[in-house]
Amino acid sequence: MKKLIYLSAAVLAVAGLSSCEERTPDFSEENDDARLSAIAATFVNGTVIPTYHYLSDYTAELADRLEAFNAQKNQANLDAVCESFLKARAYWEKTEAFLFGAATDFGIDPHIDSWPLDVTGLQTLFDSPDMIEQLEGEGGDAYAGSQLGNGLLGFHGIEYIIFENGEPKDYTKISDLDMIYCIAVAGDLRNKCWQMEIAWRGDDGEDGSRYEYVAGTLEANVTMTNGSSYGENMLNSGKPGSTYATWKQAMQAILDGSVTIADEVANQKIGRPYLGSSEEDINYIESPYSYKSIQDFYDNMVSIRNVYYGGMDAESLGTASDSYDSVNSLHAYLAEVNPELDARLVAAIDKALAEINGEGTGMKWPFVNNRQDPSVGEAQEAVAELNTVLDEAKSYFAE
Repeated sequence: MKKLIYLSAAVLAVAGLSSCEERTPDFSEENDDARLSAIAATFVNGTVIPTYHYLSDYTAELADRLEAFNAQKNQANLDAVCESFLKARAYWEKTEAFLFGAATDFGIDPHIDSWPLDVTGLQTLFDSPDMIEQLEGEGGDAYAGSQLGNGLLGFHGIEYIIFENGEPKDYTKISDLDMIYCIAVAGDLRNKCWQMEIAWRGDDGEDGSRYEYVAGTLEANVTMTNGSSYGENMLNSGKPGSTYATWKQAMQAILDGSVTIADEVANQKIGRPYLGSSEEDINYIESPYSYKSIQDFYDNMVSIRNVYYGGMDAESLGTASDSYDSVNSLHAYLAEVNPELDARLVAAIDKALAEINGEGTGMKWPFVNNRQDPSVGEAQEAVAELNTVLDEAKSYFAE
């Protein structure tokens, strides 16, 4: 298997020069390609891979904490499960601006994040002793992944079991059957998140055991059809074998990921419950049991910001400030070549974040109980406007 090619800090510095302020624009094709290649490296190595790595860690922690709760059932252990769930959930939502790639090609996005949960199907599962027996113990994760439908898998099945009305459930309400199901589904969730990280990163890194389990034991696909990792494929843009014939195509793909999630949040995640009238529309609410729908939408916007600014937000890193690249990012590049477009895009990102979950403004919590509050319409409009500006930014790189 091919390994991911990382660009050193020195290479990035040369490609981007010392700073935005000192750079004298020279937009020859050769120089422009060098700049765009450095932006792609920031995207792959500074945003995508680290976000997937944190997601992998916290889904593994979630699976471990469920096992610990199952061994010793008490409220403190269940609270710890819920804490890990919400951390993993936040990192997942912050990947949604780059769902293109493994998450889409391998069908992972619908596999781990479909809603609404099939509650009727879940009860049918609990009434099926043969299937419950297969879910229990070693191999239950693989059985869940291959035999349960998307409506019974992923985050929302676990959420249904461990949360109630926005709080960790009373631990005494969680049955042995609940735990058999939860442990198997959490194992499958972990496996799929490991698969996405490996597929972008390649087989390098500190977690060789994860690669061996996913690619070896589970025999899951972790490469593109061209044999490359997704990171390597993007960093080889313009070269034979890459699916991106030019660096501009790579930039379009990066921005299209943000266009896609902005459109989904505006017109599906928020817009469908807000504007729709059918029973399906009304119930099309993400994360209804933990009451974290609005946090999901907000983290989707953070995902867009991380991609555009090049890096990761402070909350994800556990630091006092964001870690963004002031030279090798789409934001820095467009600020030089099209400052008016950059200013509108920055303003649109900020407005979407504020209208969803800003201090003194934002959507009324919880969304599941306030789907038609006027604040929902304001947020929907702000994200729709962001989608329009992102699409314009994508068009800037058309050839």
